[in-house]
Amino acid sequence: MHVTVILFALLLSMPGIAVAQDWEVYVSRQDGFTINFPGQPRIVETTWRSQLGYTLPARVYSAERDRARFSLTVVDYTSLEEQGIARWKACPSGNSQCRDGGPTIGPGYWKQDERGAIVYAVSMYLKRPFQVTDYAWDWQDMVEGHELQLKGDGTRTFVYIAMHQRKLYILEAAAPEKDPEPGLFTQSLGWLDKDGNNIRYTETIYSNSYHGLGVYPEPEYRAR
Repeated sequence: MHVTVILFALLLSMPGIAVAQDWEVYVSRQDGFTINFPGQPRIVETTWRSQLGYTLPARVYSAERDRARFSLTVVDYTSLEEQGIARWKACPSGNSQCRDGGPTIGPGYWKQDERGAIVYAVSMYLKRPFQVTDYAWDWQDMVEGHELQLKGDGTRTFVYIAMHQRKLYILEAAAPEKDPEPGLFTQSLGWLDKDGNNIRYTETIYSNSYHGLGVYPEPEYRAR
C-alpha cells in the first residue's frame, strides 16, 4: 500500500483532526490519475504554451477548503510530435530553431521540448518573488517528478510536477503560513493504466524522457 494512503487513514482516525474529514479520492480515467481532493473539483479546459512555443491542450482540476487552494493541471503532450513535424516542414532555410533534429532531438525540437517539460514548469515557479524553502527530485508510485516548496505573501505553497505517458501533471497546494501545511494533496498522486487500473511500477523508476518517448520499454508494473 502506498505510504500516502496509510498517512491519509491515520489522519482520518486521529481525534480532533478535521483537516481530512471531507477529502475523497478523485479518479480521472480520462487523464490517467487518482488524487485526494476536498470534494469534487471544478474542471476547466484550457491550453498550455510549452517552452518552445507549442500550444497543447490542458485541463485544470481545482478546489478550495477553508483558506487553502488546490489545483492539478494536466497537459497533454501527445500532439507535440505532429506539431514539431509541421514546424520543421515550414521552417525557412537556414533557421536552426525549427530544423530536423534527427532521432534525438526530433523535427522542430519537439523531443527536446517534451524532455524539458518538468524543468520548464518548475522554472515558472522559480520566477515568482517567493522564497524557495525546498526543491528536490522525488517520485510517486515509482514515477519521477520534482517537489518544490515556497513561501511568500503570507502563503505556503507546495508543488509537485511529474510526467507520465506523455502527460505533464502540475500539482499546487497553497495555504496561509499559519495554517496546517497542505502537503497531503501534493503527496497523493496515483496513476492509472489504459484500462483504468491503479498501478505502481515494480522494476525501476518510470521516466517519461525514456519510457514515454519509447527509448526504453515501459517498466513492469503491478495493478492494484
